[in-house]
Amino acid sequence: MRKINDLEMRGITKSFHGFYANKDINLKISSGEVLGLLGENGAGKTTLMNILYGLYRPDAGEIIINGEDARIKNPKDSMRAGIGMIHQHFMLVQNHTVAENIALGLDDVPFFFPDNYIRKKISGFSQRFDMKIDPDKKIWELSAGEQQRVEILKALFLEADLLIMDEPTSVLTPQESKDLFGIIRKMADDGHSIILISHKLDEIMEICSRVAVIRKGITVGGADIGDVDKKELARMMVGRDVDLRFDKVPLERGERVLEVKELFVNGDRGNTAVNGLSFSVYRNEVFGIAGVSGNGQRELVEAITGLRRSSSGEIILEDDAITNKSARVVNTRGITHVPEERIKFGIVPNLFIYENAILKKHHSKPFSRLMFLDYDLIKNHTENIVERYNISTPSINVPIKSLSGGNIQKLIIGREIESKPALLVASHPTYGLDIGATEYIRRQILARREEGGGVLLVSEDLEELFEICDRIAVIFKGEFMGILKAGDADIKDIGLMMTGSLKLPVQEAE
Repeated sequence: MRKINDLEMRGITKSFHGFYANKDINLKISSGEVLGLLGENGAGKTTLMNILYGLYRPDAGEIIINGEDARIKNPKDSMRAGIGMIHQHFMLVQNHTVAENIALGLDDVPFFFPDNYIRKKISGFSQRFDMKIDPDKKIWELSAGEQQRVEILKALFLEADLLIMDEPTSVLTPQESKDLFGIIRKMADDGHSIILISHKLDEIMEICSRVAVIRKGITVGGADIGDVDKKELARMMVGRDVDLRFDKVPLERGERVLEVKELFVNGDRGNTAVNGLSFSVYRNEVFGIAGVSGNGQRELVEAITGLRRSSSGEIILEDDAITNKSARVVNTRGITHVPEERIKFGIVPNLFIYENAILKKHHSKPFSRLMFLDYDLIKNHTENIVERYNISTPSINVPIKSLSGGNIQKLIIGREIESKPALLVASHPTYGLDIGATEYIRRQILARREEGGGVLLVSEDLEELFEICDRIAVIFKGEFMGILKAGDADIKDIGLMMTGSLKLPVQEAE
């Protein structure tokens, strides 16, 4: 193993088209440390880690490993130096086995009996770090947590002594996150170093020994984890105080706005993705759906919003049957949609901000009359959204792709809420966003609830669901394992339900 006793990044600077992503950043990590790397979206965290992993070359600065210049020019140089990276989106071949995926990245597999060699090493690492995995299982058969272990094993096979982990718990259940933290602790005890990029302050406080904070490409703080609290970390990240708790106003439920009856929806491969779901959403309510990605959430949302046909069942919006109606009809009837993939389905990247602000409404009054667009009205409408939703942009006359992810999401949220929908359907609205943008968007969802709208919120962030939902349903393989009042829900029970290990009775709103 290539032992990294200490690694230092000195004066790292990187710019793109004259804009500094990193400017004179210094970072240090020693053997056995778990370093948390914090920062808002666009702060420069990913750029810095891509430089360390050899995906980018810095304009200035150096990387020193064990007192010597590392000269990392590409990922192969990084791996030779003992650095591995676990990407947020796993780099695995779904139809290959665990052993085959690991073998793909190796240069020194024995010619004779390579399977025995790989299985023996997998068994050794599994025992050493307490991460059980079946080498003969296909990747598609594994849970998200098990797939992540395969990525860790791949890095260990390549003798990585320092691991960069990018948002490692974003697709994990609470139990899987707990298991991952156990693995990280064992690796740190064994002398490995880990750099953990996360937006979840609770995780940073729980697992990291030290934290570094980057804001607008510059290092603005760093401390031993025992010397700071969550509020101080949030303040360093955003540059202002951030409320980490929400005072949700108690509201009596209003009239039923959405009723779903015995709904069945097929997935892309013809399989049953939504299996006989029945539930209701009311005005003055945020109804949350928790679950590991791939358990029917996407298909359910697409059926409700008119993007996918259901095979049977009913969808009723305020006594109006909308089953298998088109997306335009559904939107006109009173359902707006914040899609999971905001860039792919929420905007048209090359169009100007003011053009994106009227998507789905461009054909109707007041924006369109006699087939002509009223650009003065459209721009005034857009300026109001930009001001009300605190969107940071130099102008509404620039392509929306020039905005950060958080500001794009604010525009989408503003566009969908401004039409005062009977039901707002929001899929993972704060996924990948920094704490400042996350706080803002959650408050807008609660504001819509207080205005009398109903909200259907799909999220893998349990903290988000507990904070802003009135009721939480847990979905597993297209079925609800239970519907609980948020105040009565227990995170352990939610975690068990997410894996299909526990089924509880439905609790209707009172």
